[in-house]
Amino acid sequence: MRLSKTTITPTKNITRDADTVNSRLLVQGGFVRQLMAGSYIYLPFGLRVLNKIRNIIRLEMDALGGQEISMPALHPAKNWKATGGWDSIDVLFKIKSRTGKDYALGQSHEEVATPLMKEFINSYKDLPMAIYQINWKFRDELRAKSGILRGREFEMKDMYSFHETRKDFEKFYNDVKLAYVRAYNKLGLEVKATEASGGSFSDKISYEFMVLTAAGEDDILYCNKCDYCVNDENTPLNGNEECPRCKQGTLVEAVASEVGNVFDLGKKYAESFSLTYIGRDGQPRYPVMGCYGWGTTRTMGVIVEHFNDERGIIWPKSIAPFNVHLIAMRGAESQGENLYKLLQKEKVEVLLDDREGISAGEKFASADLIGCPYRLVVSPKIGEGKVEVKKRTSDKVAVVPTSSLKETLDI
Repeated sequence: MRLSKTTITPTKNITRDADTVNSRLLVQGGFVRQLMAGSYIYLPFGLRVLNKIRNIIRLEMDALGGQEISMPALHPAKNWKATGGWDSIDVLFKIKSRTGKDYALGQSHEEVATPLMKEFINSYKDLPMAIYQINWKFRDELRAKSGILRGREFEMKDMYSFHETRKDFEKFYNDVKLAYVRAYNKLGLEVKATEASGGSFSDKISYEFMVLTAAGEDDILYCNKCDYCVNDENTPLNGNEECPRCKQGTLVEAVASEVGNVFDLGKKYAESFSLTYIGRDGQPRYPVMGCYGWGTTRTMGVIVEHFNDERGIIWPKSIAPFNVHLIAMRGAESQGENLYKLLQKEKVEVLLDDREGISAGEKFASADLIGCPYRLVVSPKIGEGKVEVKKRTSDKVAVVPTSSLKETLDI
């Protein structure tokens, strides 16, 4: 992509609502724009990052046997009344049509996924089954805040699984937890699987995947010796106490942001929608269900909160909008053009800053703000056949022959 061909370029302006690092840097870097409180437009750079997050999730969900579908955001009220959610969920957006019918905007999709499966689950031979989507959700938050961390419209991956036995469910449940950890690690995040209550979904223990960040909204306690972690809201434990699991570590208090969760739904939703299958004994049975959420847009915000410095964003290589940010200095335009085409030929994602009338300092500042893993510079001073290479995570600069550039870039 050429910066000269897009009007969506980095800006020094800071919006009034930039109350967190992610809201400030994503706007300044040209990744998002706010439409209204809690609702954002994802610009080309932002959409490239979001697509890479989606694809990492897809790989793990597909490997588990999940089948991707797409469900509507607009739901009939009767589905939510069947589960009691219409009256009990305070963040549910409710809409009345001109015909007088009531609808809801989906804040989750159990009320759609469960009745859908009545057509496809008829026998124990049809189980287990898992379906998922990556789609937009709506929640009537009283106060949308923290940029894309807490919005009224946000994107989420939600998967729903159906099982013949609790044993089979528990195995799949654990497999999903492990898949989540793998996927978060690919994103450069170290997450803590945190015990929490099931909330409105279930009275059983659920797991929330937390990333430590000052912009978070959750208080957690984690052990400094083992992987024990619990949400502060549903535990009598306190910081500095002995870990109840390993008995060797000490509990540490921390602020974190939830980026995913897994819930044991039991048979609640199957019973609400009379979803049954014929069991091995020939009798109708209710399947055991689980649901598995992952906030894709929230994850993008958390990553910015976690990976940044005073100059801008530092994207992990796996989801950076481009592999390299190429700057052609005055007098090296043709050299920059040739290198740009060479990198494209080698399947390297490259952003070329070929803007005219922009100082070298401004171009360097833009590169740091956007946060691609590598900055490349060509100039008359460096000379033909050579390129200056700098990692976004380092202040060291190296000049290497263009012929060995691909080997130099760890991408």
